[in-house]
Amino acid sequence: MTAYSKISLFFFSALWAFYTPLVFALPEVVVEIKEHLFFPQEVIVPAGQKVKLTFVNFDDTPEEIDSFSLNREKVIFAKSRGTIFIGPLKAGEYPFFGEFHPNSAVGKVIVKNKEDTLDAN
Repeated sequence: MTAYSKISLFFFSALWAFYTPLVFALPEVVVEIKEHLFFPQEVIVPAGQKVKLTFVNFDDTPEEIDSFSLNREKVIFAKSRGTIFIGPLKAGEYPFFGEFHPNSAVGKVIVKNKEDTLDAN
C-alpha cells in the first residue's frame, strides 16, 4: 500500500466515522411522487436544523426535483428514491418543483421556528 493510499484511507475513515452518525441522526421527511404529483405537497421542517428530504418516485418516468430557493437539484429515476439534504434554514417557505412536469409537480418546504410548532396545550 502506497503512502498516498494510506493517507486517503485515513481521511475516508475519519470522514465516515464523523459524518455517518450525523446523517442517521437527522430528521427525515419523505415525499412520494405519484402521477407527477408530490404527496404531501407541503412539508413542515424545523428552523435552524439540517433535514434529510427523501423523494420516492412511484412513476414510470423520472422526475427532476428543482428548487431555486433551496439551491438543490436532483433527478429521481423511475421506480426509485433519492435524497437531498436541506438546511439549516430560516423560517419561511421554499418552493420546489418537478422540472419534467412543472405544471403538476409542485411542492413547498415550510420552515417554522420551534415556538411556532408547539401545541397550545
